[in-house]
Amino acid sequence: MTDTPARLLQLLSLLQTPREWPGGELADRLAVSRRTIRRDIDRLRDLGYPVQATMGAEGGYRLVAGKAMPPLVLDDEEAVAIAVGLRAGAGHAVEGIEEASVRALAKLEQVLPSRLRHRVATLQAATIPLTSGDGATIDPGTLTVIAGAVIGPERLRFGYRAGDGRETRRLAEPYRLVSTGRRWYLVAYDMDREDWRTFRVDRISEPLATGARFTPRELPTGDAAEFVTRSMSRRQPSVDLDVTFEAPAEFVAARLPKSMAAPQPLGERRCRLRTTAADSVEWLAVRLALVDAEFTVHQPSHLVGHLAELGSRLTRATAQGTP
Repeated sequence: MTDTPARLLQLLSLLQTPREWPGGELADRLAVSRRTIRRDIDRLRDLGYPVQATMGAEGGYRLVAGKAMPPLVLDDEEAVAIAVGLRAGAGHAVEGIEEASVRALAKLEQVLPSRLRHRVATLQAATIPLTSGDGATIDPGTLTVIAGAVIGPERLRFGYRAGDGRETRRLAEPYRLVSTGRRWYLVAYDMDREDWRTFRVDRISEPLATGARFTPRELPTGDAAEFVTRSMSRRQPSVDLDVTFEAPAEFVAARLPKSMAAPQPLGERRCRLRTTAADSVEWLAVRLALVDAEFTVHQPSHLVGHLAELGSRLTRATAQGTP
């Protein structure tokens, strides 16, 4: 192989496999001499890749962790696997998948060749993920367009469906994407309303980066996550929640959202949860049921009433489905 840049990329791809490569094997793979391999290793080191060499008859080369991460070289299968994984996680707002994942997806899809983008889209369309049903699913393409506009920064035009079903067109300066675990939110400056707004991403349609650059404004709270939290608390009145579970505190805590306070043990197989939640009673009822343990709601009273009504409805549905 006489094309030095292509040879270096292929050598780097081999070294990124977690094993030690004897110099002779690398030379055979790349159809060059061992001396050329040594020169290429020096070139990679000059570019910042930490290649470690071991001496002796069985010595060889391997890539080790360095102070900074140099660019990765991925083959077609690896690129498709990473893109599909990021799309699946981002599209269903998996808890722990933050904005960095969406930025990574936006960067990866931007450089994918068209043949690989087609493979990613085909595989995604043919796959049905098993989700918990805790939040609305999102088209990953919507997230990547928004993330690209945030990084730009470019003004973004999109359709938006409000909670009451009213459809509007918006022009905004996107600031940050925020994941709450259940949902994604866009924090942006609304150009028409001349004020900061939060938008649920699952209600955004046809996002379009306009190409118009802007200088990002200073967010009033200084932190996008805090801005979303305050916005949600204004929309939804807080609920003082008091619930006793007939299960160990560790079991219950593992099945509740991390945003909730930890339940306090009342013995080995009993615990009590006292917290303030900015959620609807409908959502709280579902979350409590998903704990998969017997529980008693002490307050609020309207949650008790909703659970009683929900229980009756489910009982009727079961009776109607019995032959």
